[in-house]
Amino acid sequence: MLADDTGSILPLIAGYAALGLVVVLLVSAATSLYLERKRLFTLADGAALVGAESFDLDAVRAPDGSLRPRLDDAGVARDVSAYLSEAPTSGFEALRLVAARTPDGVSAEVTLEAAWRPPVVTLFVPEGLTIEVTATARSVLQ
Repeated sequence: MLADDTGSILPLIAGYAALGLVVVLLVSAATSLYLERKRLFTLADGAALVGAESFDLDAVRAPDGSLRPRLDDAGVARDVSAYLSEAPTSGFEALRLVAARTPDGVSAEVTLEAAWRPPVVTLFVPEGLTIEVTATARSVLQ
């Protein structure tokens, strides 16, 4: 049995401090990633709404008595690109429009991609990640 235990608590304190620092860095990185994804999804949602409104009034059809706009891929892509050129996108790194299309002729689907970097460089995600989100919107006429 050791008679002198002076300083035996110091390695325990150093270990817990290192563990606490790792937890703080991971939580801040996860929070930053979540918020960046939400911001990107908000931008994609706005772009999808613009794409869903990209129809001409001449293209509105009433086959079963209800008015339905007809969208085309070229119109959706054109209006989404115009929206993204005017929207506040300066906070996103490497923002890219992956797809702007209409899967069924009545709804618009927009996919955006951006790079994310952690607020503090860590060993777990030193280079960051690529975030990709997809939003869909549909026009309804009454």
